[in-house]
Amino acid sequence: MDALEVVKPGLLTTVQDLGRIGCQKYGVPSSGAMDQTALRAANLLVGNEEGAAGLEATGEGPALRALADSVVAIVGPDMEPLIDGRPVECGAATEIRSGQLLELGRARRGLRAYLAVGGGIDVPLMLGSRSTCLPAAFGGFQGRALRRGDILAVGAVETRLVGINRRRLPQGWLGPLGEALTLRVTIGPQDDRFTPEGIRTFLTGTYRLMPEMDRMGVRLQGPPILHRSGADVISDSIPLGAIQVPADGQPIILLADRQTTGGYAKIAVVLREDVYRLAQATPGQVVRFRQMSVEEAQASLRRYEAKIQALPRTWQSGGEHPNYILQLKDRSYRVGVEGGEGTYRISVQEQAGRKPEGGEET
Repeated sequence: MDALEVVKPGLLTTVQDLGRIGCQKYGVPSSGAMDQTALRAANLLVGNEEGAAGLEATGEGPALRALADSVVAIVGPDMEPLIDGRPVECGAATEIRSGQLLELGRARRGLRAYLAVGGGIDVPLMLGSRSTCLPAAFGGFQGRALRRGDILAVGAVETRLVGINRRRLPQGWLGPLGEALTLRVTIGPQDDRFTPEGIRTFLTGTYRLMPEMDRMGVRLQGPPILHRSGADVISDSIPLGAIQVPADGQPIILLADRQTTGGYAKIAVVLREDVYRLAQATPGQVVRFRQMSVEEAQASLRRYEAKIQALPRTWQSGGEHPNYILQLKDRSYRVGVEGGEGTYRISVQEQAGRKPEGGEET
């Protein structure tokens, strides 16, 4: 069923799911959402399977015309979404009617927002995934970023979603965006190619994200990491979050659209859930590294997965109180309600940035 028409594509908007698992051995990048935490949460909010395809909007989001009644959710940095000029809450399920216009602006903090639609974006499966692989120009919607005039279909919705007003992320569930990042790493697999001083430098130094960053990887700038005898190794596989260190000693972190093999020594690998946090970082942001054992990393992954699986219970129990958008003339305010059992805390935050058109006092 056709559900969305692209009125404005945004800076870089692609169809992504959780990626092509098991295809690197054929030389095919895994691709998938850069921040899978946000995509999974958005899908659960609208009643999809957590791996359903959605839209990844980078930097500045698209404008989309609804061609059918749907339920949508936007998770990630606040792109100040509007439906027909009125503010929409991020991190919550929202109904949109046929003919209405959904607009996403620029990311205030963070970089990538994810839009899930009930039923999931319906594009052809390629090697078991609907994700767009930009380097190879296949998958997703015709192997490319969205353009004006594209029509997106969604899959069938089996049952009507109930309790939409309760379906929202708990406050702070995603964690802070736009702050200094401490990325947890496991050392190796080629740590023997670096001097002890080089490894100490890596673990104690402060690095900054360079503007050279995309879905393949990010370059960092900071104190050089010393090799024992050159940066080159026999090319081998590159896992998500691998940190290569070329001859100049400046680390490169490989991400979703990374090449499948590489010949620079890899000093460490970033924990998967921290890779997703890195996907929200912007040029100039400070990055530090903290070593973990393999056992600690495995325990952290189990806690992360448990957090995802527990999310639907938040709204099924009705334990979270909703946020409201209050519009007064040309200003909008987000009003939050927390607490219970007779004691509540009310918070009011002005929605900075774009003003909705035709604002009226309510």
